[in-house]
Amino acid sequence: MKIELVQLPGRDGDTAYNLSRTLNAIATCAGDTDLLVFPETHLSGFVGGAQLAQLAEPLHGATLQTVLQAVRQRDVAVVLGFAEVHQGRFYNSSVLVTPEGIALQYRKTHLWPSERSDFSPGDRFTTVLWRGVRVGLLICYDIELPETSRALAQLGAELVIVSNGNMDPYGPVHRTAIMARAQENQLFAVMVNRVGAGDDDLVFAGGSMAVDPFGRVLFEAGRDEVRHVVELDLDQLKAARRDYDYLKDRRLMLSGEQIEHSDGRRELLIGASQ
Repeated sequence: MKIELVQLPGRDGDTAYNLSRTLNAIATCAGDTDLLVFPETHLSGFVGGAQLAQLAEPLHGATLQTVLQAVRQRDVAVVLGFAEVHQGRFYNSSVLVTPEGIALQYRKTHLWPSERSDFSPGDRFTTVLWRGVRVGLLICYDIELPETSRALAQLGAELVIVSNGNMDPYGPVHRTAIMARAQENQLFAVMVNRVGAGDDDLVFAGGSMAVDPFGRVLFEAGRDEVRHVVELDLDQLKAARRDYDYLKDRRLMLSGEQIEHSDGRRELLIGASQ
């Protein structure tokens, strides 16, 4: 599986610009690329208050439909983030968009303190089988909590994709966390962060990474804009679990209602959104 990490700057509140960067990346990716991964809230940027109410879109809104058309033209998939509105609530969401449609949606379950006045937290973890690999999504601060990746692993995840918006001085925190989450769950982890300056004097830390099931770094970006393709050797999933299997050997299970859907999705519900 070939995954392109698309580490880009963004413009907060400028959906048209961010969408144009997205479409250009899709149009110019290599012909054998399977998946492109973008940063957290890449389409809308980080927005709050009245601006959030103006820019947030539903799951099947116009912007994601435009992305879907581009994905179908190139026969690739993308993971990217956006500000979602649903039944009057706002969510920091990421989606896996394939030529068949939106295969997976995730609403950030662990909000950064500055988000909590604008966004509601999600209430579930979900995985889906895509091209023979079970995929789960997380967003930024989620990966600092080990239970989030463990929830996806409990649902059978073999690849965790993190849309990231991590800023200085916290870059080293996510570098350590993404390696730990891959190693302790014996799965692949891909994290794509934003770069450059944002509003409120934020400087985004870059450092996008791909990590194998042993916790070994396959690729690590710097602080500049970059597009880089990593190829995942899926045989490493079995190799990592050959001598010992953390998921089978553990004695504590995460609580929550687990649901199997007919379309192959698996969900772990952790309670109603607050």
